[in-house]
Amino acid sequence: MTKWSPNSWRNKPILQVPAYPDPELLAEVEGRLATYPPLVFAGEARKLKKQLAAVANGEAFLLQGGDCAESFAEHGADNIRDFFRVFLQMAVVLTFAGAKPVVKVGRIAGQFAKPRSSDMETKDGVSLPSYRGDIINGIEFTETARTPDPNRQEMAYRQSAATLNLLRAFAQGGYANLENVHKWMVSSLADSPQAERYRVIADRITETMDFMRAIGITAETHPSLRETDFYTSHEALLLGYEEALTRVDSTSGDWYATSGHMLWIGDRTRQPDHAHVEYCRGVKNPIGLKCGPSLDPDTLLSLIDILNPQNEPGRLTLIARFGAEKVGDYLPKLIRAVKREGRSVVWSCDPMHGNTVSLNGFKTRPFDLILAEVRRFFEVHAAEGTYAGGIHIEMTGKNVTECTGGARAISGEDLQNRYHTHCDPRLNADQALELAFLVAELIKETSAGKPQPMVAAAAG
Repeated sequence: MTKWSPNSWRNKPILQVPAYPDPELLAEVEGRLATYPPLVFAGEARKLKKQLAAVANGEAFLLQGGDCAESFAEHGADNIRDFFRVFLQMAVVLTFAGAKPVVKVGRIAGQFAKPRSSDMETKDGVSLPSYRGDIINGIEFTETARTPDPNRQEMAYRQSAATLNLLRAFAQGGYANLENVHKWMVSSLADSPQAERYRVIADRITETMDFMRAIGITAETHPSLRETDFYTSHEALLLGYEEALTRVDSTSGDWYATSGHMLWIGDRTRQPDHAHVEYCRGVKNPIGLKCGPSLDPDTLLSLIDILNPQNEPGRLTLIARFGAEKVGDYLPKLIRAVKREGRSVVWSCDPMHGNTVSLNGFKTRPFDLILAEVRRFFEVHAAEGTYAGGIHIEMTGKNVTECTGGARAISGEDLQNRYHTHCDPRLNADQALELAFLVAELIKETSAGKPQPMVAAAAG
């Protein structure tokens, strides 16, 4: 294999790359980005890798979620806070159920670029470049907005830095204190069926905290009660941006991507001899790999060889995204190949991307299918004797109407009410918490034996 460098990807074939009209301006922007401070640090990425190694060994659970595609327009403290609150609630539910640590990784502070099925979009006879995320072009259907603009990369960097600053303050500054467990409830959940289920858990945690305080164990003396580790992740799609933020770690001499703690390779860009795999093989961050129906076992093993040649636990997370109707057909053979070869990986379920449908002119995802894929993911792992280690979801803390179903039964007619996503439909706060309770039940079932087959959701 050829020697790796941060720019060796430029010598490989590449897909999903925007056509910038001004290469000189692009080079100028990338040059400036290369001088900017790192967004995350190598030591943080190593800490995440160590925690993911615990997931790979069945000793922890991965919760990865956040926006489909972050936008410049929706960037605000309230949105970040509400996302973080729901994320903490989900993590508490999962921790309480599994009695295991939950590794918290957001799709945030860098999730700006999106792959597209077509380079062009046509409306009323007019064809323009497809929207590829705010880091590349604008969502408005005009020639000016859709022309890829390198300056957007600096805007994305600054927004990521501001978002990270607030998330670090929330995670380390006391907001994540377990004594605040009742205060994390977002307003849209106040009359939700999930709210009462959550309050039961919160009450029990509060009782436990009161007991611990009585015997001298407090948040002041034990920082783990008032702080939490929270990491960022995004798809490594715009490689010029990633290269500009790739730095040598002074303590180890290794290269790290400093745009986020964890990067993943999408289902459309995971060709073993292409640019995205080439870039990701050389950075020491934890790496995710989306695994869809077109991935065969031999190609998966080749990718594992390239991305994790030392078989390092925590280095590689395989993110299964098949769809509720296909996961039972495709996932077992991948698991068997990985297990047969003795490869250490985290298995995570993305129940969003394989369950997208069109309804009333909107792209949506039926909640029943999302639940069905998660349950089948757990069932397959139970049957294969392997560990279902995590979930990877698109979600928001806002009260949107983008995915149908859930306890509040969002209908096709409801989609138009609060459909705000710039790209793919997200779970709202209520649906995200409901999913957490389902996963919690599956974790309990897995600990006790095989998950029970699901009948009701299969009809969804």
